[in-house]
Amino acid sequence: MFLDRAAITVTAGRGGDGCVSFRREKHVPRGGPDGGDGGDGGDVWLVVDPRRITLRDFRYRREFRGNRGRHGEGSDRTGRGGAALEIPVPAGTVVYDFETDEMLADLREPGQRYRVAKGGMGGRGNARFKTSTNRAPRRREEGQPGETRKVRLELKLIADVGLVGFPNAGKSTLLSRVSEARPKIADYPFTTLSPNLGVVHLEGFRQFVLADIPGILEGAHRGKGLGLEFLRHIERTRILLFLIDLTEPEPALQVQKLREELRRHGRGLSERPSLVVLNKADVFETVEIPPDLSGREDVRVISAVRGDGVDSLMSEVHARLEKLRAEEESERSEGNPRVDSGAAASREESMRKTGRTDEEDGEAVE
Repeated sequence: MFLDRAAITVTAGRGGDGCVSFRREKHVPRGGPDGGDGGDGGDVWLVVDPRRITLRDFRYRREFRGNRGRHGEGSDRTGRGGAALEIPVPAGTVVYDFETDEMLADLREPGQRYRVAKGGMGGRGNARFKTSTNRAPRRREEGQPGETRKVRLELKLIADVGLVGFPNAGKSTLLSRVSEARPKIADYPFTTLSPNLGVVHLEGFRQFVLADIPGILEGAHRGKGLGLEFLRHIERTRILLFLIDLTEPEPALQVQKLREELRRHGRGLSERPSLVVLNKADVFETVEIPPDLSGREDVRVISAVRGDGVDSLMSEVHARLEKLRAEEESERSEGNPRVDSGAAASREESMRKTGRTDEEDGEAVE
């Protein structure tokens, strides 16, 4: 099961209590207080695990508790701090505060960490309260409770190129031809019920990640069909391929409807670089580009089943990706860093709501 949303409650470990103790040794007069401090409670971290691909682990377990700190002991011994609790999540997980919907972190790289809850401080032992006038204090502090937070996790697949189209346009067939992915393929709508990823390998050790998104219906931005649930998975892509079925009437109108759905979904998808790919050329003896699409430089004709034009299309897509990456690198080197287009819109929206700056990117926001 592909699970791409989850809500969990995390509670960091409580700090250990301070100790009340007095030194009592033979031949040592006026030993005095020697109660140690309690250890700090363990933090709770979200850590990107490259072996995870969905949020399925959170389907049944939704509460996580950190380890508490040990109590202080006599002889000025401080209690051991609670071990940090690490919760593995897949790359591409976006963390939101459940109550305010504020974006807290965008976890994309393997090993990237975000402290979602801070452990409580340990209490002070009575040795901390000794003064010149109070030589035998019996005061100590209890450990503080750890932070509790409810967060919403949302998975956005990390892919370079996204396949967008209406049901039965041939997206899964194309993905299976150019990669090792084996999505379900059948002659009825909505055979793809969850996003699929495939790595496209080209000559010269060139490669990129291609995402097959379940078929979009007109009105997907309002929740119709499956599109609304999965449109967010193409928010990180750099290039979109609009896959159009040549056997359907008015291909140009199909392109227009798809672009409109992306525009209404927002997140800058309608402005993403794209190509219009007319599929199922194998059905016709001779293929003619429809008049409404003829003359456009962004139109390509392929047959995903037979492989016509697929290799040249993948090579062109890779070349465009390399150009985009070079432009991004150039902007960063000129001191004008640009947020990755896939997450820019959602991050800017969160910043407008909270007044945060782009400096708080990915790592813990304290």
